[in-house]
Amino acid sequence: MNRLKWLIAIVIALFQFSAAAAMAEPVATDIVVRAKARDAKFIGSSIGGALVRIRDADSGALLAEGLTEGSTGNTDKIMRQPHSRYGSIAEGAAAFKATLEIDEPVFLTVEVVAPAIKRQARVLSQTQTWLVPGKPIDGDGLIVEVPGMVVDLLSPQTHQVVPASDSPFEIKANVVMMCGCALTPDGLWDGSKMEVAAIVRKDGELYKTVPLKIQDTSTFSAPLEAKLPGVYQLLVYAYDPRTGNTGVDQTSFIVQ
Repeated sequence: MNRLKWLIAIVIALFQFSAAAAMAEPVATDIVVRAKARDAKFIGSSIGGALVRIRDADSGALLAEGLTEGSTGNTDKIMRQPHSRYGSIAEGAAAFKATLEIDEPVFLTVEVVAPAIKRQARVLSQTQTWLVPGKPIDGDGLIVEVPGMVVDLLSPQTHQVVPASDSPFEIKANVVMMCGCALTPDGLWDGSKMEVAAIVRKDGELYKTVPLKIQDTSTFSAPLEAKLPGVYQLLVYAYDPRTGNTGVDQTSFIVQ
């Protein structure tokens, strides 16, 4: 009888050991990450993508890194049609996909830096999630919202030297959503309802604020009277009062 109990105990122990060993085997588990511009579409290849970093939240170790690739997605589905629970809005839209080899649930920090190629406009957005072995986060995946707007100051040029007699000077800026979507008068992204202005400083002191008006697709401009010699610093901001989206670019030029 004792021998039988001993054999049963060995069988149970072997079974538990085998089960534990099986559990310890790493499992390839997919995670899909997408970057979505606030009040706009997905950030993809057309604007250089969003840089995605997936880290172990406890150790900070980098587990995967790469750019979202693909299109900005379906405009009607994302921006015009009502969204239903469990309904997809990201089919065919830009994404970053990673496959992690994990043998136990891991708590992840997911960082998104976008747009990757527009340094002055980059925003870091992040979130955290658990990833369980064999339980993928796929389909639309983990959608991380990226607030802001991309502002590029086109004129005056950086460190441009101009004679005072050329005043007024044109302030000109290009403004797009973080996905690269264009602003147009009375369009889906209505530039006429955005507040775009230049805060001008002369030799470090506040000089004036100049409102810019939309002239063409994504292009805003206004004249600047600057007849006094000095160094002028310009900070152009774009602001949407309906969403709080904001973007900034800066430059300086010299009047002689």
